[in-house]
Amino acid sequence: MCLWHASESYLKRKKTVPEQIASRNKWLSRHSTHINFRFVALVVGNMCLTETAFLLLCTFVDLFYGESSSHAFLWTALIMSGLGYLLLVLGKKESKKGQKSGRREGMLAVTGTWLTLSLIGMLPFVFGGFTETVADAFFETASGFTTTGATIFTSVEQLPHAILLWRSLIQWQGGIGIVLFTLALPQMSGIGGSSLYNAESTGIKHERFLPRIAEVAQRLWVLYVGITVLLTLLLWAGPMNLFDSLCHALTCVSTGGYSTRNDGILAYNSAYTEYVITAFMFLGSLNMPLLYIAVFRRQPKRLLKEEEFRWFFWFVVGFTVITFSWLLLNDIFPGTEETFRKALFQVVSLMSSTGYVTADMNLWHPFFFCIGIMMMAVCGCAGSTAGGLKMSRLMVMIKNLNNEFKKRIHPSMVTNVRFNGKAVDSDVVIQVLAFIFLYLAVIIVGTLALCLGGNDFVSSLSDTFSCISNVGPSFGAHSMNFSSAGSLEKIILSLIMLAGRLEVFTVIGIFVPSFWRK
Repeated sequence: MCLWHASESYLKRKKTVPEQIASRNKWLSRHSTHINFRFVALVVGNMCLTETAFLLLCTFVDLFYGESSSHAFLWTALIMSGLGYLLLVLGKKESKKGQKSGRREGMLAVTGTWLTLSLIGMLPFVFGGFTETVADAFFETASGFTTTGATIFTSVEQLPHAILLWRSLIQWQGGIGIVLFTLALPQMSGIGGSSLYNAESTGIKHERFLPRIAEVAQRLWVLYVGITVLLTLLLWAGPMNLFDSLCHALTCVSTGGYSTRNDGILAYNSAYTEYVITAFMFLGSLNMPLLYIAVFRRQPKRLLKEEEFRWFFWFVVGFTVITFSWLLLNDIFPGTEETFRKALFQVVSLMSSTGYVTADMNLWHPFFFCIGIMMMAVCGCAGSTAGGLKMSRLMVMIKNLNNEFKKRIHPSMVTNVRFNGKAVDSDVVIQVLAFIFLYLAVIIVGTLALCLGGNDFVSSLSDTFSCISNVGPSFGAHSMNFSSAGSLEKIILSLIMLAGRLEVFTVIGIFVPSFWRK
């Protein structure tokens, strides 16, 4: 009897062959990544081929000016196009496989695109012998694509026109977002558009355009090009020649900050130029989707009604008044107008993360260093070409802090963080707080790493802040350029730039073990 029950129990426990197969498949499903790598290859491949066109443009510019860097761009174009074609071959069955693309694919595609283009985009500097080390070339290119604007060159005026144009073009692409270029490609329409847009878009929220996101990306591109052309013409009307006007328009609209002159905008000694650039740096700090609505949907009042815009405007006004008063009190500049112009320019440059300078800020006393760090941390609006935490996150943090004070007084009170008159979901508030924590954690780790390399604390902190916020200018040893930084320091700062440009979660999230599990 006991033997009968034992055998019966065994037979019940023993699985049939189909059950064993099903169990195995369930285990594999649970432990496999199920990441659509074909989609990632397709996106990166398309961008590599698109980038080839910009490299060939620089080749023609070099031939036009009769300089000697065309071979560097041709070899880079060959490598870029070869890699792009290979990736397209690997990803060509994407639509046939029927695999879906989600957030993980978007994060991998965006990070892979930026990293790949930075690694290959540095080759013109290497092949042309314009940088001493590969670390220098990678730093310069990463700084360009992330619109940071920090440079290792001590004399950019000695560089060929093609190299100067290349530095400007990579910033211009980085400003609008390489992903938006990808979405704007006809062959990419409808393929994982939402996942890419969500992975690259900045801030706590953005206007939802789905499912017509590819169409909107194309219109944002048109708007971006239109603003660039307008600024080029305005700068050309001043003391700049056409080439300098184009390069500065590319880096200004993108809030990048690269210049064709050693002294930057200061080299032109033009109040007109400074005011024009100030206006467009401010424009580049605004929410691009809202500009799209204002232009294409003819709703300019939407921009003025946006709470984030109003906060950003008054922050610029407040910091300008403080800086102007401080400069005037210390009699740093001879006239009131010049003092106001310098104050306004530097404030907008830091708040927009552009990084242009028209004065040596190291002479402005440590007091300005403090408010400068504050401006570098916050920067522009969500959905803009600016870097930093974004004004929207600061708003949520301040409003949430205010609610916590109210709850201390009235524990039973139920309050919500409100954005544009609408309650913000508690999950969004938690995400903002988590983002700020991670942002500060990267700053702390980066500062410690630079200090271990022998840098002083002020320089280390300022460099890390500048790179993660994609601002460019720094205080301390690398206030003008990063040529004196070591190779390891440049690589660390380059990675911090990429993390900052892609909103830290996108990059660092890839290294979390749960990312690779289903």
